[in-house]
Amino acid sequence: MDIFSKREGPRLEDVKARRLLSENAGTIRKLADQISNGGFSKMQADQARRREAPRPDGLIMHDMKARVTNDVPEPYVKVSLNNRVVLVDKSSGRQLQMLGEIRGNFLSKRFALATGDNGFISPVDDDMQTVIGHLDGAEITGDFTESQLAATLEALLLPHDD
Repeated sequence: MDIFSKREGPRLEDVKARRLLSENAGTIRKLADQISNGGFSKMQADQARRREAPRPDGLIMHDMKARVTNDVPEPYVKVSLNNRVVLVDKSSGRQLQMLGEIRGNFLSKRFALATGDNGFISPVDDDMQTVIGHLDGAEITGDFTESQLAATLEALLLPHDD
């Protein structure tokens, strides 16, 4: 639908209403404060204070990021509380690579490697898949626990000093 208007700019009624409001702004503010028992001015002052950029004057700043003690990452395999198996940097605590997750219920749990077939958006690369691909579908039992899975993945993926 196309609307054709003969005028450019704001409507005449809008211009008159804005002018009336701006000319009587002081009186309107006084009435609003009188009705709200000073709440209107307090609300406007609070809004103006919120719009200001924060000033660090006299504040104590705490950097909550983990300190990086090493520029070279020290990877290790971690099984998180939400059953994700990830390669993590020891010094920063940051995830380096998603390896997969443990799926199933309390009766039967299996390791699902991070591949496109298993429904992962960012799968492991082909080299890593050839190294740890045989663990895809490995059952987690009393004989092969989550910590043993992590140790096995570390042994396969990480270089050793022998």
